[in-house]
Amino acid sequence: MTKSFQSDADSRNLLSRQNILMCAADHFDVSYIINPWMEHQIGKSAHTLALGEWLNLRQHIEKKVPVSLIKPQPGLPDMVFTANAGFVLQNTAVVSRFRMLERQPEEPFFCGWFKEHGFSIAPWPQDVRFEGAGDALLDRGQPIIWCGHGFRTDAAAPALLEKVFGRRTIGLRLIDPRFYHLDTCFCPLSGGWLLYYPPAFDAPSRELITSLQPPHKNIEVGEEDALLFACNAVDVAGNVFLNAASDSLQARLRAAGFEPVVTPLGEFIKAGGGAKCLTLKLVEMG
Repeated sequence: MTKSFQSDADSRNLLSRQNILMCAADHFDVSYIINPWMEHQIGKSAHTLALGEWLNLRQHIEKKVPVSLIKPQPGLPDMVFTANAGFVLQNTAVVSRFRMLERQPEEPFFCGWFKEHGFSIAPWPQDVRFEGAGDALLDRGQPIIWCGHGFRTDAAAPALLEKVFGRRTIGLRLIDPRFYHLDTCFCPLSGGWLLYYPPAFDAPSRELITSLQPPHKNIEVGEEDALLFACNAVDVAGNVFLNAASDSLQARLRAAGFEPVVTPLGEFIKAGGGAKCLTLKLVEMG
């Protein structure tokens, strides 16, 4: 039987044990094109600026919760995006099966890190593509895993996640190549709130979201904010860390009880990633 979702006391306990995985931007660059954001960006990343942006985000997060680090590897510029390391729930990790050849060499490093730090590695078919917490997000108000598919993750992944974790998993089909991972356009926030960009999904997926999500806790964003990667955000201790957001969106987040913290990440946007992509929550309760 699936456990009920965490109580307020559980949430406080979760926060006290929270830990976020990051990977230093030592080898970050845009050296190939595997998403629309990378178009015309090869060789245009400012390395010193990227290091500063990454460190700024880390320092903001470390004021709230501990940060664990995985060693960056030469030749793997996108390893900095640890959200794609895998999906973690309790002490079990599903390691990503990357679709793009350029990222597949990251898999053994992430798998090794999870094993070394006490996670049980769940079996996953080699031929089913799945890109971790880039496409699988735990709802913060009900016992649901949301799983995006259509670009990087296969449509078979939601059913497999449900089998592994015994948690209802809802597949959402992504249709806009600019939002190729679920976490670029969909961000479950604590207390059951949802920050998302509806046009990134097909009509049946939008209907699923609205049927399962309390309407009064929906924070829909427009294209301008979506293109700023406002949905690619990290929710920690009432703060929402994100690359940028309009004044109106920041006001809506504050009205919902969150404090938006803008940490500019323009160098990483060139590669198609923001604050959420650069982080992986290692403590997720069942």
